[in-house]
Amino acid sequence: MRFITEFRSSELAAGLLSQIRLKSRIPARLMEFCGGHTATIFKYGIRQALPATLEMVSGPGCPVCVTANADIDKAIALSQLPGVIITTFGDMLRVPGSRLSLQEAKAGGADVRMVYSTMDALKIANENADKSIVFLGIGFETTAPTIAASILQAKEKGIGNYYVLSLNKLCPPAIRAILDSGEVRLNGLICPGHVSAVIGSHPWGAIAREYHIPCVISGFEPVDILQCVSMLVVQIEKGEARVEIAYRRGVRPEGNLEALKLMEMVFEPAPARWRGIGELPASGLKLRGEYQQFDAELAFDIVTEPACEPEGCICGDILRGTKVPQDCPLFASTCTPEHPVGPCMVSSEGSCSAHYLYGGSLAG
Repeated sequence: MRFITEFRSSELAAGLLSQIRLKSRIPARLMEFCGGHTATIFKYGIRQALPATLEMVSGPGCPVCVTANADIDKAIALSQLPGVIITTFGDMLRVPGSRLSLQEAKAGGADVRMVYSTMDALKIANENADKSIVFLGIGFETTAPTIAASILQAKEKGIGNYYVLSLNKLCPPAIRAILDSGEVRLNGLICPGHVSAVIGSHPWGAIAREYHIPCVISGFEPVDILQCVSMLVVQIEKGEARVEIAYRRGVRPEGNLEALKLMEMVFEPAPARWRGIGELPASGLKLRGEYQQFDAELAFDIVTEPACEPEGCICGDILRGTKVPQDCPLFASTCTPEHPVGPCMVSSEGSCSAHYLYGGSLAG
């Protein structure tokens, strides 16, 4: 149970909260970028426990949530093609596109299957040689290496009916876009743990220097989050701006060199659409030329109608941190986890889902 109970210790949490309250004098707004952090913050009532000097806002850290409707529409269009099997992680099934979700497409007869890994998708390809298997490459730097590995394995084993619709996104460009926009004044960043386990701390160090904003990489338990906030407060009070790692059991400064090597071997940076932010250069990943035979976008003629957003949904504003779920006229009425209108209510890492499930109450 080590690394679980000790990072949920009420005694340790109380001590960190006491330190934060003692040190925090300058009003500051902190943004967490990771959806896993958002869920922990709400589940354990961390926002409510912090002193009034500190405000926390959620950023675009849920990969399901930031996937643009136009890209979801592409996946649905692929599912309508004869002989195509769509494979994807579970959350993507329920995310509404412009007109329907993959789950609704499946109910209408499309062959859409939930998988737990790219290896599951490769197995389906092996077992269905007469079909084209498309894996939806959703996620940040965390999932990209496993997708790269699946492409390398498909090439090595001659699996010619396996394709990837590459919708993976890179986190630092989105953080830069939010800071450049000036819509939300930020004084500190809680940087994502899983992403940083792959890319390391150096990309955040560059952001800290260029924007003069403290960056601390956090783990996912409540004590992790509070330690991260405490470290940010120290920097803010001292007028410092540098990157620190509060998640040393999972993150090294250089990152995971093998994972980075896989990513670089198979993918290259490309423009990507982010819900609520728009298209950002070099914020996505596309397959390099030698692996384009596995690129679903090149292999199939994908025809979609112009994308549109659900009327009244403000997921884009929520993802940028300019609004909170309670600002949305659909929140908790028309839009619920059982019947989501926007993607932020679908995933357990979505801000709307966290607000709906945990609200303003303190969890034990």
